[in-house]
Amino acid sequence: MTIGELLKGMTYTVIREGAEYWQEREITSLIYDSRKVVPGCAFACERGTVYDGVDFLNMAAEKGALLAVMDKEPAQLPEGLTMLMVPDVMEAESCMAANFFSGVFTHEEEGKESEKIRMIGMTGTNGKTTTSTLMHHIFMENGICCGLVGTNENRLGDRKEPATHTTPYPFDLYPLFDRMKRAGAKAVVMEVSSHALAQHRVSRVRYDLGMFTNLTEDHLDFHKTMKAYLEAKCKLFYQSERGLVNGDDPAAAVILATKACPFFTYGLQEGNDYRAENMSMDENGLVYDWTFRGEHLGQVRYPVPGRFNIYNTLLAASACHLCGISPESIVKSLNLDHTIVDGRFETFRSRDGVIAVVDYAHTPDGLKNVLETAREFARGRIITVVGCGGDRDPVKRPIMGEIAGRLSDYCVLTSDNPRTEDPEKIIDRVEDGTRPTGCPYIRTADRREAIRLAIAMARPSDIVMVAGKGHEDYQIIGRTKIHLDDREEVTARLAER
Repeated sequence: MTIGELLKGMTYTVIREGAEYWQEREITSLIYDSRKVVPGCAFACERGTVYDGVDFLNMAAEKGALLAVMDKEPAQLPEGLTMLMVPDVMEAESCMAANFFSGVFTHEEEGKESEKIRMIGMTGTNGKTTTSTLMHHIFMENGICCGLVGTNENRLGDRKEPATHTTPYPFDLYPLFDRMKRAGAKAVVMEVSSHALAQHRVSRVRYDLGMFTNLTEDHLDFHKTMKAYLEAKCKLFYQSERGLVNGDDPAAAVILATKACPFFTYGLQEGNDYRAENMSMDENGLVYDWTFRGEHLGQVRYPVPGRFNIYNTLLAASACHLCGISPESIVKSLNLDHTIVDGRFETFRSRDGVIAVVDYAHTPDGLKNVLETAREFARGRIITVVGCGGDRDPVKRPIMGEIAGRLSDYCVLTSDNPRTEDPEKIIDRVEDGTRPTGCPYIRTADRREAIRLAIAMARPSDIVMVAGKGHEDYQIIGRTKIHLDDREEVTARLAER
């Protein structure tokens, strides 16, 4: 693709022309990491927390980059490199990636006309991973090859790839779409984070269906206010043909008022288009009647309890119904004998009757949901292992501590991913919330030791809730990622009993 074709529809100012007829030069790849620059590439100068892409322009030129885009005045003006100033680098990346992979959203079969790949995007604070994974499962079970972009992993049909971000950057996202297309995908279900929406990572993606789960406090280190957080999420629906929104959530009124697209609602309360009625649950799962505007669509069964999982399964089922899958097929696909979502209320049992639950609950609402669910079927005490990540929203730390103390019988305060912060100081803030509840607790910054202590003190019929990391198999200390998997630790400690 020529540079001229790559820049179609993009706003830019030329800082330096790298060659005569520079717009006719052929671009071979799109790169934002200076270490990965190859001859013939376009290089996007992203601003990182430590490094800035404009500081590597000489290196990019020496390695053979033909084009560089930036939104900051460069100090380097290397020969042979065409340099463009753009209003926003990530928006420019989205535009270039969409142009470079212009055919990615159609699926072609020999002897048939091109078929548009159905794009489904989901935003919200909690529930995205479970819901998107369930949707992927329903599509695949019904013979529709589906791609999945999410927090736990990316999937190209049955094939899995590791995920580095909930929603990748454009120069990673579009090649992922391309691999999905080559794998035969006819639909793509993706989690769309508020960061991605605010940073224009998906600004050129048009969704057949946009979905909203809920809005609770999170990411205020980035968005600063809940108003800005919600405004970022609203952007998804301006890029969607239709919307499906949790009508029980207070934020729904704001989203619906945008009139950004035609909307459907789902929830437990009257007035929603899709509803869950006649609900019941125990430690083995949940069951409810699924309706659409008063019409009974089927009885949904799911092997993981929790009011939040009623919302997750209701959203997955309703979205698939809007995508044309029959209610009977959807209900059959959800009637599982085990959870298919790693690290989401994942349950383990010891020989002597201790139950341990590993969950990704890392927000106040997420922690409240899993602890309230555990309380519904707990026959003994609830012992909660909880912490908060470093270099992230500090406001929620005492809130998390208060929820853990109020809904648990004992707490072990520990580290999550401390990153570059002092883990003891993070625990201090969590402790500020736990102490006033009167719940007994201990603290240790060693997460492995925290899990060991919690399981060692548990008695038969107690529940040990290990919250915060879920599917993650690592811990970030400083800038180093070390192996630590809560599920492995829980399994090993339960086996020792």
